[in-house]
Amino acid sequence: MLVRRKAVGVAAMSRRCRKARVMSGQPVAAAAPRFEKRLLVTGGAGFIASHVVVSLVKNYPNYLIINLDKLDYCASLKNLETVSEKENYKFIQGDICDPHFIKQLFETEKIDIVLHFAAQTHVDLSFWHALEFTYVNVYGTNVLVAAAHEANVEKFVYVSTDEVYGGSTDQEFDESSPKRPTNPYASSKAAAECFVQSYWERYQFPVVITRSSNVYGPHQYPEKVIPKFISLLQQNRKCCIHGSGLQRRNFLYATDVVEAFLTVLKEGKPGEIYNIGTNFEMSIAQLAKELIHLIKKTSSESEMEHWMDYVKDSNNDSASFRYHSFSGVIRNHISADSNLPMT
Repeated sequence: MLVRRKAVGVAAMSRRCRKARVMSGQPVAAAAPRFEKRLLVTGGAGFIASHVVVSLVKNYPNYLIINLDKLDYCASLKNLETVSEKENYKFIQGDICDPHFIKQLFETEKIDIVLHFAAQTHVDLSFWHALEFTYVNVYGTNVLVAAAHEANVEKFVYVSTDEVYGGSTDQEFDESSPKRPTNPYASSKAAAECFVQSYWERYQFPVVITRSSNVYGPHQYPEKVIPKFISLLQQNRKCCIHGSGLQRRNFLYATDVVEAFLTVLKEGKPGEIYNIGTNFEMSIAQLAKELIHLIKKTSSESEMEHWMDYVKDSNNDSASFRYHSFSGVIRNHISADSNLPMT
């Protein structure tokens, strides 16, 4: 049975604390069945997922939001301080790559819905640690979806990336475009997609896949391009631009992508793939100039060029692509514009 792919547009797209720190492999306390739904978010202490967790906790008081995170170098519970004392929030520390722990988690917590963010995501590091990326992103996802299927959860949302499309010269991508990953990170996410899709094809297990563009906003790890450029400029250092800087990217603000994920959770159809994109697009060079203008208070082209350092990049200089993502179920839920100064 073919997966129906649908172009989806996103314009601009207990008692006290209820925290339970559970190390991988240790027993999990039995769940109390007093919530309408029990929703598991993996990697919930990370950048994007933490914004989603906060929104879920605040907007769905009848849902128990369970945050499962290994707490590696780019995760922080500080991102979740505003909800850490809420009765419908629970934190569990654990590893998605531990099958025994994950199986026990599903059995004891009685999970209804899974939103799977947990992954290794740094593109550059993936070249040096390809095996680790494969282990976490592919094997970990396989462990999780297998346990979710066995537990008969009602929806499994796998959070993928636009990186799976690669650096094609095509003008647009939609959900039916072929996957052509160009780095180990993208390859691992594409492979994990195949595992997830196979559960729909074989068992009609209700999986949904999202592929989002570049997200920016509060709590973003400083290795990413926007916080990295901001940090360099604040230190009076130049923005390091790989290649010509003409490669264009979609940028989506964190609160907008949260709305998109909430819409997918509510209305996403099993077996479908959803691009989460935006019409806010610019080149990396233009992005640097916008940030230079904001931080260095200059509009002079020569002064802005002074703060830009171009370095040769043989890998991604031509990688420029955009989504065909302006129709469908999410479009009317999101505001029209994104705005760099918000970051």
